[in-house]
Formats: sequence, structure tokens, C-alpha cells
Amino acid sequence: MIVRISGLRVRGFHGVLASERRDGQVFVVDAALTVPVPPSDDLAGTVDYGALSERLAAVVAGEPVDLIETLAGRLADVCLEDPRVASVEVTVHKPEVPLAVTVDEVSVTLVRP
Repeated sequence: MIVRISGLRVRGFHGVLASERRDGQVFVVDAALTVPVPPSDDLAGTVDYGALSERLAAVVAGEPVDLIETLAGRLADVCLEDPRVASVEVTVHKPEVPLAVTVDEVSVTLVRP
């Protein structure tokens, strides 16, 4: 079974430019977790995506990193803290990326078993 969180929007201060660290920008996170089907209709038997969303948001809003690749790794680590998660795919979107050309966004996807 796949539990998916899509479009988690959080302001963070990640990037290599001084302006990114100073002003921050919105990052968008998608996470897809492979988990077993819960044994019953009880939240305790599966990943609580509400609580997980809050933990992911705290990472994005937390300690800055230069690379969104590093941020994706931190987010994947949070997802994998739950032993029921067999694998995770995390995408970090940077829609406000400061480039000399126009793009909709830059994103990085990390897959971990």
C-alpha cells in the first residue's frame, strides 16, 4: 500500500545564495511511503500522515541546508523512522528558484528502500 502526502507547502531558508538564506522561500514536498495494509480500522496500525506531515514541515522550516538534495535526504530519514515504512520516495520542489532563466520549478526526487 502507498500512503502519499502531496503538496506540503512550507517556508524554509535553504539554498546556496545569501538571499535564499536571508529571505527564505516556499518549498513543496511530496512523499510516498510503501507500508503494509493496516490489520484493522485503527490509526495505530498505520502511519499517521497528519503527524508525519507536521514532522516533515518542521524539517523544512528548520535548520537550513545548501542543497535540496540534502533536504530530501533529511525528509526521507523522518519517513523511515517508522519501522512499518518499507520504502519512501520524497520530492522537494523549489518553485521560487532564483535562476537567470524562467522555469516553473526545480525539484529533486530521492528514493530510499
